[in-house]
Amino acid sequence: MSKTPLGPGPVTLDVVGLQLDSEDRRRILDPLTGGVILFARNFANRKQLTQLTAEIKKLRPDVLISIDHEGGRVQRCKTDGFTHLPAMRKLGELWLAKNKSTYAAESAALAMAAATACGYVLASELRACGVDFSFTPVLDLDFGRSGVIGDRSFSRDPQIVFALAKSLNEGLRLGDMANCGKHFPGHGWAEADSHVAIPVDERSLKEILNDDAKPYEWLDLSLAAVMPAHVIYPKVDKNPAGFSKVWLHSILRQELGFEGVIFSDDLSMEGASVAGSVVKGAELALEAGCDAVLICNRPDLADQLLTKLKVSSAKQAESMLRLNRLMPSSPAPTWEELQDQAEYQHAKGLLKQFQLI
Repeated sequence: MSKTPLGPGPVTLDVVGLQLDSEDRRRILDPLTGGVILFARNFANRKQLTQLTAEIKKLRPDVLISIDHEGGRVQRCKTDGFTHLPAMRKLGELWLAKNKSTYAAESAALAMAAATACGYVLASELRACGVDFSFTPVLDLDFGRSGVIGDRSFSRDPQIVFALAKSLNEGLRLGDMANCGKHFPGHGWAEADSHVAIPVDERSLKEILNDDAKPYEWLDLSLAAVMPAHVIYPKVDKNPAGFSKVWLHSILRQELGFEGVIFSDDLSMEGASVAGSVVKGAELALEAGCDAVLICNRPDLADQLLTKLKVSSAKQAESMLRLNRLMPSSPAPTWEELQDQAEYQHAKGLLKQFQLI
């Protein structure tokens, strides 16, 4: 007998290909599943993507369909009409005045307008194909040290990161999509790539809070979701931020007052291996304060989670309440309808004017 889902659970998992197979369907129907994350392998063209998201929603109308779609080198849908958005560093460069030692108000205004346009185009194109949510924007500072962050960052300056992220978030909101700031409290200083290594940041709590974490503090209520880094900050806690009650509960929830969704980063990444098994990692992440855990590119590990992870009814109810806030508020226009919308045409025109697309 199949299990009947009671609402979105804390596990976000992926699907294997361009359409659902029987194993995908089984995992999506599991009560612990609350989200499906898509990758480039799940995209052939707009028609196929729209059919895939419709099939997922037919199975589970309550699951959040998400994607990592930032622009630049992290953009899963690049063909068949999708706008290839710029890396966020391009917006930071637009902010800078000709005299790099000062900021020009005009350049800042143009950059913020471009960021809003980016967010709107990103959200509206994905929504037209049935995707609910994108894990963006990156709030990490660009110290010139982290190859995995690099041009995904708006700037080294937390004030510029804050202003451009807030503008991009406004564009997402206009496209009826929530946002996700990542990777809390900051992945820009640690040199190692948490996909293949365990990054360590030796700086003090004061240094991090006064620099890297400032965008999270300033964005405040405009942040709908946060994804912590698989980085260890040994002067603060022995655990990576995504498994740390200090970072997620004491600092993010209590000190910074964040009330939105906390997603773990992918538990199959090397940076999560310090937690032990995938089940232990998920338990630690949820105990530390995450509302949802991601498991990507490893169907076998997803099965372990769905089989062995125990979540209290109170924790699931709390997570479900927060996750539901990320759902779009109304049906999206079709792709054809979107092309005729003046707001969409204006946003694309701005990006072309600034030579960003």
